[in-house]
Amino acid sequence: MSIEQTLQSEVEESKRWFNTQREESTYKRDLKKRIELINCVLENMKDPDIQICGSY
Repeated sequence: MSIEQTLQSEVEESKRWFNTQREESTYKRDLKKRIELINCVLENMKDPDIQICGSY
């Protein structure tokens, strides 16, 4: 499984948990931020000019 597929899987799982939470809570807010962050990374991965991981 590629990194992109893994991240997409994490987004889907987080969305499932987000949708099962009935009330606003710290956990639900954290899930929302997690989804936003992973989606941001996925978008940045599409840009070849952005270096995701540095060379060591």
